[in-house]
Amino acid sequence: MSAEQPAVLPLLVVDGANVVGSVPDGWWRDRRGAAERLRDRLAAVGGPVDGPFPGPYEIVLVVEGRARGVASVPGVRVEEAPGSGDDLIAELARAARGRPCLVVTADRELRRRVEETGALCVGPRGLPPAPA
Repeated sequence: MSAEQPAVLPLLVVDGANVVGSVPDGWWRDRRGAAERLRDRLAAVGGPVDGPFPGPYEIVLVVEGRARGVASVPGVRVEEAPGSGDDLIAELARAARGRPCLVVTADRELRRRVEETGALCVGPRGLPPAPA
């Protein structure tokens, strides 16, 4: 890579509903608040420590339904799915062709769809916990 070419960051796409729903901490009482906590955690940890691509990542958190309205913060872009979050995640993975892309989800069907685009997947446990 030459000095004129900026480094291309790997894309990390996080299935907000799936990751939030993987921990029974009362998220169902405040889905937007749970998505905001996940966003803040992603901003603090920056992505998987043992991921298949070296960080840092460009991080996109996909939210849907009652989790809509979560603002982006430095380090994490929040995308609101107009319909299915899975469809938006699959589209983001497809649009990343030629760029390293990692999707965080435990949804088997979504994993199949994004892996068909060449993206890799890890489950929610692939993200480090929030700093204490």
